[in-house]
Amino acid sequence: MPTDESPRPIRVIAHQWIPMPDGCRLAARIWLPEGAEDDPVPAILEYIPYRKNDATALRDGPIHGYFAQHGYASLRVDLRGSGDSEGILEDEYLPLEQDDALAVLAWIAEQPWCTGKVGIIGKSWGGFNGLQIAARRPPELCAVISLCSTDDRYSDDVHYMGGTLLACDMLTWASTMLAYSARPPDPAVVGDSWRAQWLDRLERTPPYVEAWMAHQRRDEFWQQGSVCEDYAGMRAPIYMVGGWADAYRDAILRMVEHYPGPVKGLIGPWAHIYPHDGNPGPAIGFLQECLRWWDHWLKGIDTGIMDEPRLRAWMQDAVRPASSYAERPGRWLVDPGWPSPNVESRPYHLTADRSLTDEPAGEAGELPVTGVQASPTDPGVWCAYGGPVDMPTDQRLDDGVSLAFDGPELTSPVEIYGNPVARLTVRADRPQALVAVRLCDVWPDGTSTLITRGLLNLSHRDGHEHPEPLEPGEAYEVRVLLTSTAYAVPAGHRLRLAVSPTYWPWAWPSPSPVTLRVATGGASVLDLPVRVSAGDEAVPFAAPEAAPKPAHEPRGVGAETREIRRDTASGAVELVHSHGPFGGFRLPDEGLDYRDQATDTFRIVEGDPLSASVRCDRTVEIARDGWRTRVETTSTMSATATDFLLTNAVEAFEDGVRIFTDHRTKTVPRDNV
Repeated sequence: MPTDESPRPIRVIAHQWIPMPDGCRLAARIWLPEGAEDDPVPAILEYIPYRKNDATALRDGPIHGYFAQHGYASLRVDLRGSGDSEGILEDEYLPLEQDDALAVLAWIAEQPWCTGKVGIIGKSWGGFNGLQIAARRPPELCAVISLCSTDDRYSDDVHYMGGTLLACDMLTWASTMLAYSARPPDPAVVGDSWRAQWLDRLERTPPYVEAWMAHQRRDEFWQQGSVCEDYAGMRAPIYMVGGWADAYRDAILRMVEHYPGPVKGLIGPWAHIYPHDGNPGPAIGFLQECLRWWDHWLKGIDTGIMDEPRLRAWMQDAVRPASSYAERPGRWLVDPGWPSPNVESRPYHLTADRSLTDEPAGEAGELPVTGVQASPTDPGVWCAYGGPVDMPTDQRLDDGVSLAFDGPELTSPVEIYGNPVARLTVRADRPQALVAVRLCDVWPDGTSTLITRGLLNLSHRDGHEHPEPLEPGEAYEVRVLLTSTAYAVPAGHRLRLAVSPTYWPWAWPSPSPVTLRVATGGASVLDLPVRVSAGDEAVPFAAPEAAPKPAHEPRGVGAETREIRRDTASGAVELVHSHGPFGGFRLPDEGLDYRDQATDTFRIVEGDPLSASVRCDRTVEIARDGWRTRVETTSTMSATATDFLLTNAVEAFEDGVRIFTDHRTKTVPRDNV
């Protein structure tokens, strides 16, 4: 355990400029233990674009304040072109972002309050760049904690999944960043130049979606910043952390398997959220776990953390489907590494009578499925944040419009742990097609809980670098990787594998309706990873601890909702998701008000895949006495048989008066999507 058990007094430097080699300055907030200038301490860096002064203030204080209370200088730095930092943020994870990070680390190590040793922590964007910075091998970097991140930017991020375009997240995240990048610097920090900097940011920041859509295959654009290109290129002990409800959990298993340096993995039941706030619960004493990691690698204290198993994961008990869960019952497991010696692969064969069996059954044959353009039920979000409408609901309606294969009633529990794989032999009647595969837990009363799912663009069947169209009518053997999970299916339940050539609004639909034929009689198999040895269960974590949040007053932004609207006359279906990413609040000590609101609308007409469209509306308001700003953005995506059509509009207001407007359109050819 850490030696600094008692919290120390701290002070906060609300603003500090960090100079870059090209003259640009980055804005930082620093939490320091009292006396650090006379008795230097190691430092912890979080480096993200989400505004240290307001948007993430309620999250930052409890984390960085806690580290400072326990003997670390802790810094929150806004990326170039975000918050109060100067410059332009032109896209995610560019080499310039990493170059700046090297300068930031060198600056930190030179400060009188720092021992010269620095760790990096970050969730999502900050988890990504923690790995990318480790690949640059800065001498100051002694350890990384990377949460909800990935080693592969193409396979595991908001853009593509199995080579299919993620309609549910590609534009929605790009639209969010369009609005976030348009937020102004704070005049209380940057002075009278704030308006000129804001207008420059509005003029020069591009819509990121244009670049993302220009690279529909896994090329050099995505390879840059994907540390899986050279795991051995990183140099730092790495702690990978995430949750089964998060979109990025596969990377934890891959990193534990492939990274040759010191590495640990932790997977809880959580969504895209820090585990001390863990939702679904149980939340854990994650910041105490961070201290054990930092104390070992930055202070040289033997906390015992490296004597423990490399991987800890939460085995989730079966649950009935719901749009959210306050808690996921289960238990902690430990494994010496990955692949786990406690897991074996069990094959289940798809048969002509739509069964899943452990033996090939029946003569070879085929079963057709056309699917529907709009899922009958809400499939839930791709990346859950622990909100009230994140999770997929009862799958029975979706199962009914898919090609579903049911296993026998289980006579004993089956604990699924890892990535299921569907090895299918398929034929399509079109040159461009996709396949969506869902694995469900069917309860005795027929209720169907989604366990996990996977997508594959069939033109990417031999890899994502060089896609090739299908030859209609030709049979292909394909491999569909389902997202990793840990889920205990009870005795008396059944497994169901459901296959479809459509999965809107997750996957952008193929240009034409597709009939997919799935071969049976031993030609198609589900490989199910099953935990066969209970192994040692982990010691439970302590209760969560954190430093206090800054004083704040909530400002309502409306409840988060997801609504499905159907027009029976036209066949049009809309899914409308309204939410507030950071919400609304006032920080009285800063004199700041912050509010953001987002609405995403996914529309399609049954039978017409070319009717698919996504519209994203964003509003962000930031104000203090005598200063009031608002940004409004609207982004749309649609497609023809040959092209994707993009629009992005930005408006900015000062004291209610519009001071900037821009509208861009872009046509991008479809590249086997």
